[in-house]
Amino acid sequence: MGVQTVDGRDTSGTIGLGDRLVRVFAVGEVGVLAALVIIVAFFYFLQPAFLSERNIRAILTVVSFVGIIAIGQTILLVNGEFDLSVGSVAGLSAVVSAQLMTAVALPVPVAILGGMVVGGGVGLVNGLVVVRLKIPAFIQTLGMLFIGQGLIQVVTGGHPVYPLPESVSAVGFAKPFLGLGWSFVFFIVAAVIADFVLRRTVIGRNMYATGGNQEVARLVGINVGLYKISAFVLIGVLAAIAGMFVMADLASGTTSIGSGWELAVIAGVVVGGVSLFGGAGTMAGGLSGILLLQIVQSGLVVIGVNSNWQQIA
Repeated sequence: MGVQTVDGRDTSGTIGLGDRLVRVFAVGEVGVLAALVIIVAFFYFLQPAFLSERNIRAILTVVSFVGIIAIGQTILLVNGEFDLSVGSVAGLSAVVSAQLMTAVALPVPVAILGGMVVGGGVGLVNGLVVVRLKIPAFIQTLGMLFIGQGLIQVVTGGHPVYPLPESVSAVGFAKPFLGLGWSFVFFIVAAVIADFVLRRTVIGRNMYATGGNQEVARLVGINVGLYKISAFVLIGVLAAIAGMFVMADLASGTTSIGSGWELAVIAGVVVGGVSLFGGAGTMAGGLSGILLLQIVQSGLVVIGVNSNWQQIA
């Protein structure tokens, strides 16, 4: 039976429509996508060059680097933890890989594998300390951030590592998909796989259960510790891959690789609706948040906002 006002009008249809709109915009991805449309229109109105082909490619290239790590961060947050060391892990893995190619003269595939081992190893240490020693992830990964930054200086001596093998530079300069590099291709493929795992598999459901209520998850037989440690290892490996893509793009292992990524990644996925407390959020939402923040950053540059004000914005 419909709801009637004092003058006898039936408002059930209006209320139903309002409820539906609230439910739609309460979904994290929808809210972020709506914000994306508004922000893009705003910057385009101020400066039409914002939607130039060159700028769009630049935005998507940066999104691919940070987004690769955001995939791991989303999975880790779903499991109820987070990692602030990803920027230094990306940089450390990249410079170690670069040194293996140059100073040690290892084959490129072996050097790349070495970089991934570094990233996965750091993730394993983070996971074991957080899960087994019960050290909060904030403290452990923040400490690892500074350790990683120090190790980058030790490995490189404070100088870029170059020249890299031509095959590495070729990967960085290649544009196999709509003028975008291999990093974007990897990002899309990894995002699709990760989204499928989270939404369609038992592993994904167990991850949400682990982050939502780990005590209940334990009671139903889920190995909470294993899921958390595995998520830490995964984000470490993904950070290493992202760092090495940047290394290939620059054709050198520079000490600045990964600088500032830790906050950009976690801010983006949280803006996209992934909960800091675990058990909630989607891959689409997290990656939409990354895109949103990069669009804002690029837009501020295009319209000529002073770099100091950009930090405040």
